[in-house]
Order: sequence, then structure tokens, then C-alpha cells
Amino acid sequence: MRFFVIAILLFCPQLVAVQPNVIIVLADDLGWSDTSLYGTTSYYQTPNVERLAARGMTFSRAYSASPLCSPTRSALLTGLSPARTGITTPNCHVPQVVLETTLPKSAAPNLKSIQPTPPTRLKTEYRTLAETLKEAGYATAHFGKWHLGPEPYSPLQHGFDFDLPHHPGPGPAGSFVAPWKFASFKENSPGEHIEDRMAAEAVTWMEKQTDGPFLLNYWMFSVHAPFDAKKANIEKHRSRVDPKDEQRSPTYAAMIQSMDDGIGTLLDGVDRLGIAENTIIILTSDNGGNMYNEVDGTTPTSNRPLRGGKATMFEGGTRVPCVVVWPGITKPGSRSDAIVQSEDFYPTLLEGLQMTENSTFDGTSILTALKGDPLNGKAVFQYFPHHPGVPDWLPPSVSVHRDDWKLIRIFHGGENRAHRHLLFNLRDDLGEKNNLAPSQPELVAELDALITKFLADTKAVVPLPNPAFDPSKYHPELEGKAQPKTKAATKDDAVAALQGWKARDCTANVQKGILRLTKLGDAAFLGIAAGKHSGLSTVTFRIKAQPGRSHVDWLPEGKPHRVDFTLKGGEWEDITVTLPADGPLGIVRLYLPMQETAVEIDWIEISSSTGTKLTRTGF
Repeated sequence: MRFFVIAILLFCPQLVAVQPNVIIVLADDLGWSDTSLYGTTSYYQTPNVERLAARGMTFSRAYSASPLCSPTRSALLTGLSPARTGITTPNCHVPQVVLETTLPKSAAPNLKSIQPTPPTRLKTEYRTLAETLKEAGYATAHFGKWHLGPEPYSPLQHGFDFDLPHHPGPGPAGSFVAPWKFASFKENSPGEHIEDRMAAEAVTWMEKQTDGPFLLNYWMFSVHAPFDAKKANIEKHRSRVDPKDEQRSPTYAAMIQSMDDGIGTLLDGVDRLGIAENTIIILTSDNGGNMYNEVDGTTPTSNRPLRGGKATMFEGGTRVPCVVVWPGITKPGSRSDAIVQSEDFYPTLLEGLQMTENSTFDGTSILTALKGDPLNGKAVFQYFPHHPGVPDWLPPSVSVHRDDWKLIRIFHGGENRAHRHLLFNLRDDLGEKNNLAPSQPELVAELDALITKFLADTKAVVPLPNPAFDPSKYHPELEGKAQPKTKAATKDDAVAALQGWKARDCTANVQKGILRLTKLGDAAFLGIAAGKHSGLSTVTFRIKAQPGRSHVDWLPEGKPHRVDFTLKGGEWEDITVTLPADGPLGIVRLYLPMQETAVEIDWIEISSSTGTKLTRTGF
């Protein structure tokens, strides 16, 4: 009998069960009301998201692990809460390598609690979904945004065989539309959109996976800042704007369109390769929609009818779109109001793929919900011990969702250092307008006990009362209000001090003859019009920064050329970069190393064979 079974398997290999492929699409800052899944928008158009939903199950109560991106990314990959890993802010692009959470001894006198200082990298000691599937014979690849740390904490050290564009920053390098500023990844054509390219590259990679199952991580750059898009799409949506609609940014609508197009390219590839019936697809977002930046004279989006947005603990910050397609498990076109969260996908895939693993998970399998059954009594938690100062912000807090109820604990935010609580019934009050905590003390105590257990189980480093708290400097009326940005000088003063140079994606101030550049983004640069310089030229400057690599660009007629340079770091050093130009330089850009501390520049000089020297001494 055993020989007969073996013979069938040898001569009829098509009867052997094949493990399904897994595709995880994680959008960036995609809000719950940013797609047409939930009937909350008439402006944004997402036909490919709807096409995906028609193949599987749409969750109306899916939550990110955090209201910010890197914590959710770590949770999805490890099945662990940010409370356990300590990654609670999106700081994984900064140069400093910090692997453990610490707690300062005090905080500013207007704050009741001390917020922890989080790690800046996802430690490789944490086991990831990619590592598990790789050991089971899966090919693994990561495309798009990562934001959990550069080498040696990149996707290649967390279980992925392939990573593109291998970029550690918080967003696309410079722009969604080429020319890009990735270190080693260039556009194929002028004006190429990064999402078009990423989706095409992902499909090309899928085509090569003929020897076994694969895990494809497509973590989109869309729809995170910087806010730009294809010009034709912006104009298309500009003509559709309703000024009375809270969603009225044509640029953001065009960004949504490119995101949706990327999903369409992926689905087209799956269909063309004939693998749709053996491919699991998960679509979700890392946090709620961005409601506090500005684009087209308005906010990027609105999460109506939810309260708040990205970086807030209200529903707009953590409730996200979610679709799961699992052939043979999910019913096409089905919907579920079960509560699910980022941490749940890893253990769910293990159960569904019948794999065992001796790992701790903070998430739980939602396979029951995928089959159409409820998950009554399931509780999910978001831990966010920070005060970001955006509209609808809260002091350091943690929340629990269970059934119709949501409780937010504000650490030491009450009288006499006690915790303060907000309780909402989301079935009756989706906009979280009515705090029921004063009238439901028993329920508050019951749900708060779940929070206490969760924090103990995850060994979270939690906020403590601030010994430096000064009640006279505490202003509770500012809670939930946007914090004004202070300026050290007027715009005219700053422009004059820079002597023709312009600072982008950073803050520039001149102090005692030294140019100090802070709040450096991943595309920070100083630029100047240097059209009167032509031919072989040099850019020389005296700089004090941390060790690293950067580059100088010159853009004749808007076409970028680039020369890299390396900083030893730590002390003042003179750098000379030779630009092998054969005509006018056009715009010259000195790109700055991305670091948490200030970059200081004493002077910059541009010289060429045909131009007068430009010397910037004593800024």
C-alpha cells in the first residue's frame, strides 16, 4: 500500500498539496476613509482595491498596532506588540543605533508623565514571518518602504532573500515621481512613478518563482509624504473637487490613484501567472490617514466619520482598511466586523498553513473570522506612550478594544498621579464624542485590568509620574490642540542669512557665523542657482556632521548628475567634490547626511573654469 501511494506521488505530482503563496500589501498612512470599501468617500477612486475585496473578505474593524508606521511594521512582521519590542515611534532611520527602551528620570515640567525613549532598530533576535516561511521552503522578497533600520537591520537580515530599493528612510527618496534619490536604485525613464516601478518589479520577481511557494512583502511608499503625484492625475482630480467636501486635495487623490494602480498591477500579474487560486493576499495600512500636514491648501485627507488621524489614539489614528483573500478559506465578496489587528496575521498564517513554531505572539489567529465566524470577546491593544502634539493628540496612553467598547488609559493623567480614562461605545458613538468613563466605573475597572495584564505580559517599559511636574505650567486646555511651530527668526531674516542658498527638508539657522541644520529628512539639501558656473567645477565646504555618505548634485536644465562623498565625522572637516560638468551647472544641491543631531557648516565655495568663485564664509 505504501508503494502505491509513493508511486502516485511520483507519477502524479499535480496531486501533491502545494503550500500557497503569500502576498502582503501594506499601504503607508492609508486611512479608513481613503478607499471606496466603506462608503465613506466619493472623491477617492480605488477600483482595484474593490477588485481585491471581491475575491475575499473585507474587515470593517481592522486596527494597526500603533497610530504611527514603524511600530506597526514591526508588529506585522513579528506578531509582537510595540509594547514588547519597544518600537513605539518611527525613528528607525536615525543614525544612532539603540536596541533597548530606556526611561528618562524626568520630563518637562508641564508634563504629568515621563515618556520612554524607544529603540531605533528592530533587533534581529526577533523571529519574523519571513524567517519562518523561508525555513519552510518559501522564496522571500521585500519591495518598497522598510523603516525598521538600515544594514545590519535591513530586510536582508530579517529573513528576506531580496530587497528593493533597499532604502532605510521614512519615505520615497526625494519624490514619488523620478528623478529619485535612492542610493543605488535609479528610474528606468523620466517621470517614472515609484509605485509603478515597485509593482512591476514585484511581478517580475513573482515570474521567477517557479520552484516553490513565495512570500512577497510589498510595503508601499504610498500615500505618505512628500505629497506629489503624476501631474496628469492631479489635474484629473482637480476638476472633481467639491470645496465643501473635507476630502478635497487633488494631489492626495492622485496619490491614492497610483497606490490603487500598483495593486492592480499586482493582481494582473497574479492572474496572468495563473496562481490566483493558490495565493493568499493581505491588504492593510500601517496607521490612519494623515490629517495634520498641508497640501493644496488643505489637509491631505479626512478620516470622517472617525475622530482624529495619524499619531492619535482615537479611531482615525488606528482603524485601517483591511482585505484578506485566502482561496478556500474566505468567501468572495464577504465582510466581517470582527476585531483584528496587525499582530494577528503572523499567527493566522501559521495556523492556516499548518506550521508550528515555539514563539511568543501577542497577536492571535483570526482564521475563525476568515471562515465567517465572529470573534466575540477578542481584545486588541495599542500602546503609544508619546505626546506628538498633532490635532486630537493625547498624552502618553494605551488603549483596549473589546466588542463594542474602547477604553483609553492616559498614564498618570488624573489627580494625584492616578491614571485618567476615556471610555467609548463605538457602536453608538463611532466619532468618540461621549466619554462614558464617569458613568461606567465597573466597566472601566474591568477593561483597565486587561490593559494592566497586557502591559505586564509584554514587559512594557511604561511611563512613570514625572517628579519635575509643575502644576502651574500644566495647561489641560491645550490637550488635543495642534501645537504651534515656533520660529527663531522671520522668513526674510533666514533668507538673508543663507546668502542665496535654500534649505529643503530641514530647518536652517545661522548662529555665530555657523549654519546649523536640524530636523533633517531623508532628502535634506542646500541648493543654489549656479548657472554662471560652467564646465569642470568644484564644491568645497567645511562641515561638522556624523560619519556617513552623501552627495552633491548639479542639475543643468533640470537633469540631475551626482557625485558622492564620504564624511569621517565627529570633527570639522574640509570636503572638496569635483563636478565633471561639460556645460552650465544650473542648480547645485549639497545633500546632507540624515542624522538626529545638527549638521554644522562654516562655509561653502563653488568654483569653475568659467565662473567667478562663490565664497560663503561666516554665514
